[in-house]
Formats: sequence, C-alpha cells, structure tokens
Amino acid sequence: MLVDSAVVEEMPVWLEVNGEPAVTWMCTPDQLEELATGWLHGEGYIESLDDLVKLRPCAPDLGFWAEVKAERVAAVKRENRKRVLASGCGAVSTFLADPHQVAYARARGEPPAPERLRALFKELFARGERYNETGGIHAAALTNEDRLLFHAEDIGRHNAVDKVIGAAVIAREPIAGRGLLVTGRISAELAYKAARAGVAYVATPSVPSTLAVTIARRTGILLVGRAVSGTPHIHRPDA
Repeated sequence: MLVDSAVVEEMPVWLEVNGEPAVTWMCTPDQLEELATGWLHGEGYIESLDDLVKLRPCAPDLGFWAEVKAERVAAVKRENRKRVLASGCGAVSTFLADPHQVAYARARGEPPAPERLRALFKELFARGERYNETGGIHAAALTNEDRLLFHAEDIGRHNAVDKVIGAAVIAREPIAGRGLLVTGRISAELAYKAARAGVAYVATPSVPSTLAVTIARRTGILLVGRAVSGTPHIHRPDA
C-alpha cells in the first residue's frame, strides 16, 4: 500500500536591489520579507531598517524589489567581492569569507550554562512545526537567554538565520550581544553572518567548520558545538 511521503517546500525567490538582480534563494516560502531584509543586512546593504527605503513584493511570482540608500550600495560595490560557492546548502554567496581580511575584535559575551542552553534548544525544537512534520528542515532563533526572541525554519540553514536577523531588524530590536541558535553545522557563511550581526555566540547541536572557528575567533564570537550534550564544545575567541 502506497502512502504520501513527507516533503518540505523549496521554491526560488528572487531579489533585485536598486534595479539590479542581486540573488535568487532556493528556500521555504514563508517569512520572505524577513529573509530579504536579513540577507541585505548580512551582505552589508543595510545596517538598520532606516537604510532600506522600500521593499516591494512582486505580485505575479515570488520576488522583491528593494530600494536601498545609494551610498550603501556603492560601498558594497567598492568591495569588489568575489563569488564563492558556500558549503551551506551550496548557496552562491556574494562575499569572500577570507579570515585574513577580518579584523580582530574582543569577545562579545558568554553563552548560558549548559542546562539553560539545553532548555532553549528544547524550546527551539518544540516550535519546529515543519521539523516535526518532515524532519527535513533547519531552524534558527535569536535568544536573550531567558527566551527565544525570533524563530524561523527553512530548508537552508543560512536562510533560517537571515530570517531571524531580518525579523529583528524589522522589529527594530537589538541584535548585538544576543545568542544565535542553529540546528545545523556552523559553516563559514553562518559565522560571517553572525559577525555582521554582532551576536555574542552561536550554538548548535552539531559542530562548527574549521573556517567558521577561524572567523569567529577573529571577530570575537564564541561558538558552542554539541550544545545539547552534557559536555558542550566551546571555541573561544583569540582576542
């Protein structure tokens, strides 16, 4: 007897910035305004919602036209970034995560005690409607250690992070010094996004990559691997 197989949604969503094509995500099609805003923040197009003049959805299909302050776009273009194929779901990134170009920064804070961290992840997994339905999705959340502030699910781990960062930007809530919880491995791309956002630490039940550890150490972020185990693996900044 045949039964319906569980599947997770994956659709292309495009973004144009000041009239030029910028990116197309393969993503789970919800919290798309948050996804676009978070991506713009992570790529340096905006520092706050005030830099985003307008974000207009396209009616016929899934896409957005973003109008960003011209000086922000000019600053991104001056960086002359190389394109790299990121390990996070094979996403094409518009930056080169070169640790030798990242300036050292002081440590930004400490994670909560292991038992509190496990409790936050328990809440994160309990909120995962799609995860509980299919198991084939990633999640991310911003936390102030007392509770989860913003939560998102997506087929791409980097998209989930963009969604929670974007939600915080839209709500004009502070991101710097917060904790970032992710369900998948911490790749270089996630470490770079976390550094741009100014979070204090990134925690995962999985592990970070070597390049993620290098970026985090230079930018003052603390990484926590095996965060739901009895003995989390803590990677501390160099500075």
